[in-house]
Amino acid sequence: MASAKIKKGDGVIVLAGRDKGKQGEVIQVMPKDGRALVRGVNVVRRHQRQTQQQNGGIISKEAPIDLSNLALVDPKDGKPTRVGFKVLEDGKKVRVAKRSGEIIPEKST
Repeated sequence: MASAKIKKGDGVIVLAGRDKGKQGEVIQVMPKDGRALVRGVNVVRRHQRQTQQQNGGIISKEAPIDLSNLALVDPKDGKPTRVGFKVLEDGKKVRVAKRSGEIIPEKST
């Protein structure tokens, strides 16, 4: 498996579908399914039956969206960019925005 281009905590833009153009933060990545959960994007309403732990009713939650429909936000100008990889002098492998050449900062989560 190649290195992940989109990781938890990244800012992304939706390229296709109902939420095209929306931006959000990646909550969870599911590499086996090729999908990700993005905060505030692809929100669906679900009818929830009441249990002892939680109330019933209609709840809104994010549904997974395909990784091919997401693009990383360029740290320089905030537009969608593709992701490349570069090995620094100290041997560390970093993600690079193809659009501007900027290094994409790692989120410490």
